[in-house]
Amino acid sequence: MSNPPEIPPSLRQAMADLGPRWGTSVQAHVRQMVLGFSEILRDAPKLATVTRDVPYGADPRQCLDVFQPQGPAAARRPVLMFVHGGAFVEGEKDRTAEIYSNVLWYFARHGIIGVNVEFRLAPAHPYPSGTQDIAAAVAWVRAHADELGADPGRIFLMGHSAGGTHAAHYAYDARFHPPEGHGLAGLVVVSGRVRAENSAENPNASRVEAYYGTSPATMEDGSPVNHVTAQALPTMIAVAEYENPLIDVHCVELLAALTRVRRRAPRFVWMAGHNHTSIVAHFNTAEDELGRQILAFMERPA
Repeated sequence: MSNPPEIPPSLRQAMADLGPRWGTSVQAHVRQMVLGFSEILRDAPKLATVTRDVPYGADPRQCLDVFQPQGPAAARRPVLMFVHGGAFVEGEKDRTAEIYSNVLWYFARHGIIGVNVEFRLAPAHPYPSGTQDIAAAVAWVRAHADELGADPGRIFLMGHSAGGTHAAHYAYDARFHPPEGHGLAGLVVVSGRVRAENSAENPNASRVEAYYGTSPATMEDGSPVNHVTAQALPTMIAVAEYENPLIDVHCVELLAALTRVRRRAPRFVWMAGHNHTSIVAHFNTAEDELGRQILAFMERPA
């Protein structure tokens, strides 16, 4: 087994240089991080059998990849479903050959079945298509739990950026749940846009509008933070030191909302030195603080 690669000093320096000015050119900085981490992840351990592009719906983008850990399991395995970002209008589960499979490779190394979820994009597919796609993907995993060797009581949903929006909206908004409930053991929100807004501070405001439209009422309806109740499922939240503007603010708003209604704070991780992209692109490198926090959350969701 090869060891996970270290993040080289040159990439650390790029992270440090970009961090304070991350919001000045988000798309360019995202590309720089994706390319930099893809280069080093080529040598990362990949210990799973992968089945790609499995349909969970009729649209070509309604598909997912399944990462089965190698070796026999003494019991049914937990599942981690990952939903990528892309500001609602772009993004791929396979942004490169390495990203975002790196997230699922990491969890497969730890004996967890990984599911990499694709979803439909705006403007062709506006709100609430993303939430509906997550509902369908969760239903697919539950329906195929036996053949996957998965524990249906331990299905966790993790979303990044716009993927965090869709994941959290599904998890919290009961209108999109089947009669038996959301079917999840926990939710991990990583740099999620949990409040929809199109303010001048938001460099992705036009992309938010492409998905939600310009109606304030629709944005409020589609904001996951507005659907938090005392019955909300166990949630973990992580943000980077250098975020797309306002994403950290809104994730802290989610933290506060959950704390207020559940009367205890959820697990919260602030990733020093990381930016909106490196917070997920670094999975399956030698740095695994966030990975270990998620594994601990999955072991004892609260």
